[in-house]
Amino acid sequence: MAFLGRRALQRLGFAAIGTDVAVSDRASIHGAPRIALGDHVRIDDFCVLSAGEQGMRIGRYVHIACHCTLIGKAVIELEDFSGLSARVSLYSSSDDYSGAGLTNPTVPSAYRRVTDAPVRIGRHVIVGAGAVILPGVTIGEGAAVGALALVTKSLDPFTIYSGVPARRVGERSRALLELETQLRAVTTPPTPATSRRTRARGRG
Repeated sequence: MAFLGRRALQRLGFAAIGTDVAVSDRASIHGAPRIALGDHVRIDDFCVLSAGEQGMRIGRYVHIACHCTLIGKAVIELEDFSGLSARVSLYSSSDDYSGAGLTNPTVPSAYRRVTDAPVRIGRHVIVGAGAVILPGVTIGEGAAVGALALVTKSLDPFTIYSGVPARRVGERSRALLELETQLRAVTTPPTPATSRRTRARGRG
């Protein structure tokens, strides 16, 4: 897998690019000026990120595995430490399937009935391979979504869901919060005051 260099990322015109960002040169990025990437983000081969008018925000320590699709007019947000397994699809826009309107983007908007609603993936959420997440869904912090699940409504924090449609099947451990604290302790850069004290001790 080959990743774009920093200059190539900057040429795409992202709204923000954190440190240690890896975007595959085989990913398709649309609307980059409306996409903000945090630190330690990795986006793998054949992903499609298409930001609508309200943009897309990807936090820190986020992984988007191969063949994922994030698309829609409303905002899509992935918070820190969240991850999407291969072939996950997130939609913040959807046609009306009832027959009350025509469908697909070749049809003028006056003849369609499209739902646009934000999708928010909370901190520490993990989404299994092939899952589909529909407009208006918020997945609470620490929730886990099983492979091939269909998520049509918001999910509670630190809960495990599976099935079509997704149903609650268990609880998820909060031990990962302590691991996050440990990680931050070893990766947070020192404050300027701390750095000055360290240098002063070194001169003594």
